[in-house]
Amino acid sequence: VMDRLKLVLQYFQSNSESISNGICIILALVSVKLYTSFDFNCPCLPQYNKLYSLGVMIVPPIIFFFLGVLVNRHTGVMMDEWMRPAGNRPKNPAVVKYLFSAMIQRALLAPMVWILVTLLDGKIFICAFSVSVDPALFSGAPNNTGLDMIKIMAKVPCKEDVIFRNSSFRKAVSRYVRCYSQAVGWSILLFLILMGALGRLVKPCFDDHAKFLQTRYWSNYLDVEQRLFDETCVLHARDFARKCVVQFFEDMREDTILHLPHPPFIPVLREDWEDEEERLHGITKQEQVDQLLDKCVCLLQFGGDPSPPLAAVPEVVWTL
Repeated sequence: VMDRLKLVLQYFQSNSESISNGICIILALVSVKLYTSFDFNCPCLPQYNKLYSLGVMIVPPIIFFFLGVLVNRHTGVMMDEWMRPAGNRPKNPAVVKYLFSAMIQRALLAPMVWILVTLLDGKIFICAFSVSVDPALFSGAPNNTGLDMIKIMAKVPCKEDVIFRNSSFRKAVSRYVRCYSQAVGWSILLFLILMGALGRLVKPCFDDHAKFLQTRYWSNYLDVEQRLFDETCVLHARDFARKCVVQFFEDMREDTILHLPHPPFIPVLREDWEDEEERLHGITKQEQVDQLLDKCVCLLQFGGDPSPPLAAVPEVVWTL
């Protein structure tokens, strides 16, 4: 069991796409756990039952959808590719479309799980549509309560209500509506499975396989390029900051030492001047670093100056 768990963890840590799949699966499991721990209490009022029930069925899926879009790495890669300036490598709409499709499919997993769980459970469906059931289909309806039939049907989800004590009418109506709810849930699940299977079988017959492989390659390339750029920036910034801190403490140490002037007859060594010129100085123009980053952007677009764009950055240091 532990070996299989390690294999699963290694798969989810292998690349960014696997990490996105793992996060979406975790969101789906969180939606199931949240629903099972959610204490649903129907208002049992004709004017509020359907509104409250539909709100519980629709609002959480919307929240889970936007969470799925937010945590999906394809979102950032897609927006960077869409908003970047056009260089020697032109924008490919097929790549953006592929990333958008992958993002939507993963973001819809948790909302669909929430909707399916609510339909298969049936409590929310009973609260929303118990008023729409014809009471003439069932026997044993309470007639001595002084309430009209609409209010009585609205109280069907509330099994602790006194008007349904020792009555089989509420159980029959609840069972009837729950069957409809489960039928809708299983139908949606079957429809999604059939659509996925047909998509897998029919799509290769109409799409160019070479173009599909190219699109998938470039989408993976964009992801790898962004990750490598972030990692390189972190390493470069760490080395840059280390040099700044070392120089800062060297300057503090030198300030505590009394420096005597050079005698007129003792020449200053050339090495001293070279060491002074090679020292890092505080930067006075932010445009210098901005120009270097612009060169890096040009390189990432297969254009611009082929020289290393960040090689000259260590020559300038932000003033501490």
